[in-house]
Amino acid sequence: MYNQPTAVQNQPLYQMDPTVWESMNKLKDHVHGLCAKHMNHPVQVQTVQGQVYHGYIIHFDDSHLYLRPLEGHVRAFANPYAYNNVILPLVLYNLLAITLLL
Repeated sequence: MYNQPTAVQNQPLYQMDPTVWESMNKLKDHVHGLCAKHMNHPVQVQTVQGQVYHGYIIHFDDSHLYLRPLEGHVRAFANPYAYNNVILPLVLYNLLAITLLL
């Protein structure tokens, strides 16, 4: 006879509460509306970790905001003299604030 694995009941380690999931979807829709309204406008974006970025919203999707940094605001992760078409993908659920710069 062959060794057949016994049926094991898998239990999730984590499962999001449905009300949290609903709130996150409403928030995502709200942020998408703001991003669409302010495409190609200068903004300041702050993450929940306290990082601050300045740039233009050039695109967004279900999980990311894509920011083109303002001139002179490219950080150490890029050589500003080598190229200046850097795009930062920022995770939407990681954003604390988006402020329009005038």
